[in-house]
Amino acid sequence: MRALANLVVDLRSDTFDREFAAEVRRRLEARGLQIEERERDDALCAWIDVAFGGGWSGEAYRSKNLVLSRDGQRRAFVSLAAQGLRYAWLRNEGARPGTGIFGPIGVAAESRSGGIGADLALLGCARLRELGYERALIPAVGGPQLERFYERVLGARVVERIDPMRWWEPRARVVAMASGNGSNLQALLDAISRNELPIDLAAVVVNRGDAGAAERARAAGVRHVEKTIWLRASESRASYDARLLASVDRLEPEGVVLLGWMHLLDAKFVARFPELLNLHPAYLPHDPRADSVTLPDGSSIPAFRGAHAIRDALAAGSAWVGASVHRVSADTDRGEVLLRRPLVSEGRSESELADALRPIEHHITVEAMRLWCFMRERIRVV
Repeated sequence: MRALANLVVDLRSDTFDREFAAEVRRRLEARGLQIEERERDDALCAWIDVAFGGGWSGEAYRSKNLVLSRDGQRRAFVSLAAQGLRYAWLRNEGARPGTGIFGPIGVAAESRSGGIGADLALLGCARLRELGYERALIPAVGGPQLERFYERVLGARVVERIDPMRWWEPRARVVAMASGNGSNLQALLDAISRNELPIDLAAVVVNRGDAGAAERARAAGVRHVEKTIWLRASESRASYDARLLASVDRLEPEGVVLLGWMHLLDAKFVARFPELLNLHPAYLPHDPRADSVTLPDGSSIPAFRGAHAIRDALAAGSAWVGASVHRVSADTDRGEVLLRRPLVSEGRSESELADALRPIEHHITVEAMRLWCFMRERIRVV
């Protein structure tokens, strides 16, 4: 993984005063752009997922966002003053008093000429100053080209060089749980074998005798492959849940990931493993209390939670399906979303949608686990 840099902008400069901000606004408006500030805007977050690939909407949901639009179409956004982010690269500079987080910032592909990104960055810093911050932290910048952009446009300076590889040890001890064929598990196994994730996959637990995930784990050399199957004829649900909890607890995982796990875990299991993630085949809202999710055009679809999300989406005539990786809470499929990605569902059967979703699920499984690895409390930032 490439090196990253944290950059800081001094917001006390006259560059970011009210008069300058007003001038930047006039420049943008002269190009036919409308400027809005949005918070916790589901439609904006969905547009970000479509336009930029699904990695930024969670940060935008936790931020104030300046949005540029033209002719009713969003063209660019910048997120400001994010709250509640857990990334390790924020634990030094991000914790300093008077510091506001700048970014992410994105300009739609069709609007990347004419310099609106630079003006939006300037306006974003001016807004952080209005909010009372003295310095802006632009975190985890990847590559010299972006560094030069921020230095030239904002007067930013590098204050911290970050080698993410130094955070790979000790590796995260993870248990994966699966009930089916295990193609999502295979995507995780492949990424680990390519040394793309700082994960020690300590065990794979399956709850079906014919689960292909068990064979995939053995073929990859996973040390412990456990079949913890509910003996329904002789075992109560409570007894099985206690046995399952004991089985995973013995492995002492730092994190547990559910990859096609088809058994509702009880409250004791969820409480025991706070770093519990689930891959769910639906496009879930960032607000865990919401029962619907808004699409970029302002229409909405239900949040298809539960075991038959694709089938339920088809039955409801939903325009979108998708996949999400979220933290597991006591309420089914209502934890914090780490990563999500949509898929247009119109004109496809359930099996066709499942096939189309599979590569999306593989991708977000790996990327969400990468994000989680850099949120770990055990990471020592020095």
